[in-house]
Amino acid sequence: MLKILVIEDDELIRETLLQLLESHSYRVIVAQNGRVGVQMALSEIPDLILCDVQMPEQDGYEVLRTLRQNSLAATIPFIFLTAQGGKTDFRRGMELGADDYLTKPFTKAELLGAIASRLSKRQTITQPLTVALQQAEARLKDLANDSTTTNAVSPEKLALEALLRRALAQGEFQVYYQPQVDIATGQIIGAEALVRWQNPDRGIISPAEFIPLAEDTGLIIPIGEWVLLSACAQTASWLAAGFSPFRISVNLSARQLSDPQLKARIVQILETTGLEPANLELEMTESAVVENATVAGTTLNELKALGIRIAVDDFGTGYATLGYLKQFAFDSLKIDQIFVRKANEDAQNAAITTAVILLGHSLNMTVVAEGVETEAELAFLKDQQCDIMQGYLFSRPEPAPIFESLLVANNRLFGQSLATVSTGVIPFVPLSEREKSKNLSSSGWEAV
Repeated sequence: MLKILVIEDDELIRETLLQLLESHSYRVIVAQNGRVGVQMALSEIPDLILCDVQMPEQDGYEVLRTLRQNSLAATIPFIFLTAQGGKTDFRRGMELGADDYLTKPFTKAELLGAIASRLSKRQTITQPLTVALQQAEARLKDLANDSTTTNAVSPEKLALEALLRRALAQGEFQVYYQPQVDIATGQIIGAEALVRWQNPDRGIISPAEFIPLAEDTGLIIPIGEWVLLSACAQTASWLAAGFSPFRISVNLSARQLSDPQLKARIVQILETTGLEPANLELEMTESAVVENATVAGTTLNELKALGIRIAVDDFGTGYATLGYLKQFAFDSLKIDQIFVRKANEDAQNAAITTAVILLGHSLNMTVVAEGVETEAELAFLKDQQCDIMQGYLFSRPEPAPIFESLLVANNRLFGQSLATVSTGVIPFVPLSEREKSKNLSSSGWEAV
């Protein structure tokens, strides 16, 4: 039975909603104010939230902002119920991440229709996660049964797989963002979304440790889908706030590329978040493309037809040939950091980096240099007319609020010292309007 949380300070309205929803086979829990509503949302994890806007102490906007900061509640469908019908109020709610906005008085049909629509979209996104978790649990049982055979699985791997499955259910993953900077202008024009795992007992677990295991178990599909959903939602929020131009780059694994439902899931995520296809770039390694050449070719061409950009990652370290570059018609080519490192003084790295930039430009591709760490490396890339850089010289991958502080401060690569920001772990969420105003007035699968 689907569970709905009603947050409403008016007792009569609250009881009316309770009776109506229960008569339609929903399980309903109620909260009489915003503070209690937040507590119940985090403890009960409902399938959908109905929330009044005007409430004392903590209004509906503050409730939504608080919940979107928490990974457990960040994606719960949220519908505002309000007597305020102005465009300003509507826009404010949507910018904070509301899914719908019903103006009082609304009809029974309008309410039930809005609920059904939002629950349907949520199921489309979360169903693959549920299936993957069930598959992972079955696999764990198989591994445990096989542990007494000659092909015993190491206790360490079995334990990590159990932690990985639990991490999905408990929302331990976070999305970090590493700026991508236009070398010619010095302006931040996008970011690469990178997954991080904050385990309550072990702390940060390196992607190099858990991504291969996620690939083996198939859990990379729901993890990758969650990262894509989170990154697209965050990017749509930044664009709505006026941070433009901006494009988000998200990694696709070999397993994801072979998933026949990949295109449908990406389309659903774009529709749900409101992000335009042109603001999304999907990255994949050479080896991932080669392993899935037939399926990947069809899928990538369909995604490109939607207006999504396609990038080949870690170029030069895999198995791609010039024929593959022509076959898949990539939009961007990313030079692996092993070639960028000390390219200003290492003759071989300099030759390779220069050749890749020339190759990319000759094929009308944007060239991105990864892992730029020194001013000398940057100067070399600028001389070779590389288009975009990302690396520790400008910024490490950061949680969304810290990354947003770079956008708010309009940090640039040239002519301005980079801001020193904390690297503490903060759950992914856009800054609230209050925090954003305060800052203004006071002034994708790799272990990067």
